[in-house]
Amino acid sequence: MELKRVVVTGLGALTPIGNNIPDYWEGLINGKSGCAPITYFDAEKFKTKFACELKDFKPEDFFDRKEARKLDRFAQYALVSSDEAIKDAGINLDEVDKFRVGVIWGAGIGGLETFQNEVINFAEGDGTPRFNPFFIPKMIADIAPGNISIKHGFMGPNYTTVSACASSANAMIDALNYIRLGHCDVIVTGGSEAAVTKAGMGGFNAMHALSTRNDSPETASRPFDATRDGFVLGEGAGALILEEYEHAKKRGAKIYAEVVGGGMSSDAHHMTAPHPDGIGVERVMLNCLRDAGMSPNQVDTINTHGTSTPLGDVAELKAITSVFGEHAKDININSTKSMTGHLLGAAGAIEAIASILAMENSVVPPTINHTTVDENINPSLNLTLNKAQQREIKVAMSNTFGFGGHNACVLFKKLDA
Repeated sequence: MELKRVVVTGLGALTPIGNNIPDYWEGLINGKSGCAPITYFDAEKFKTKFACELKDFKPEDFFDRKEARKLDRFAQYALVSSDEAIKDAGINLDEVDKFRVGVIWGAGIGGLETFQNEVINFAEGDGTPRFNPFFIPKMIADIAPGNISIKHGFMGPNYTTVSACASSANAMIDALNYIRLGHCDVIVTGGSEAAVTKAGMGGFNAMHALSTRNDSPETASRPFDATRDGFVLGEGAGALILEEYEHAKKRGAKIYAEVVGGGMSSDAHHMTAPHPDGIGVERVMLNCLRDAGMSPNQVDTINTHGTSTPLGDVAELKAITSVFGEHAKDININSTKSMTGHLLGAAGAIEAIASILAMENSVVPPTINHTTVDENINPSLNLTLNKAQQREIKVAMSNTFGFGGHNACVLFKKLDA
């Protein structure tokens, strides 16, 4: 059967450097750091005392008090960003066939704060099991797409993909394939995460995964820099409206880009560390290119996973050099995590949005905070260091990898480029 074409017609973002798409893009091109000392709780006794929290996000601006109490922050973020994307897409909810509109969402953890607080309350009590009746529905990762569909009446496929930090990229790939195969006309996809909590910070600190650059939080996320010492935890959400091309064209929708391919692979190596030779990463990019029917030489930009970890950054750049060969030096490679921090299950979504906006505006956002060359990194690569770079972009790749060896890669193309 002939696969249908899939395009992006709406975007929404809630990030540490901007609470909507225009502000997020402005933060990206200006090299804004979203990192600062933690305000959500007293982090004085933690090894890492900073994170990329949302700024000036007030649930009461979007939900009444009763509704907000039923939602973990990760679900609130999902609803806010998806509302922006749906509005941006200009979808008439009274005319669309809601049986053919789905919600496929990514979350690596889900309601961590809810789980943490309920356990703390029980432990500090007298042993009597007094739990909030919304404990379970607030915590489960699939409640985010559930709430989006309930709010808008979307009755197509509805579920959450969970593959750690690759979760929202996997959600986008599933959405791409459901529409390609003719099962849906429209899918709301993306991801959200709210792990800046005592449990989240403590857990990642125990793994020695986080930067401990407490004397300079704003420069702590420093992908590809020789002095990098771990990732910076972020939070927020990104939402994309994926739509069948003819359906979008018929209603006169604005089209940001075409989604032309998605690849997946596994490192099959270690619970948390990447394969040192980047074999799984190499394979996921090749799988994505093959799925899109494109050659490596057609790719203009790659928004890397680029978490600012000593092992991960080197492994990914080795894989890029292997896959793209001589063309690698002509690609603008960047890591927007240098600005947003690592949004875990939402990372793939906000980074795909960054790639799409870069294509639309012919500007590649920078990899900020780079001061010291890492001798283990191919010096011929253009890592878009410290300043945004102008260039025409016809094809953009976005890489996302997760604990457990999960790798996902999505390819976007300027429509009819």
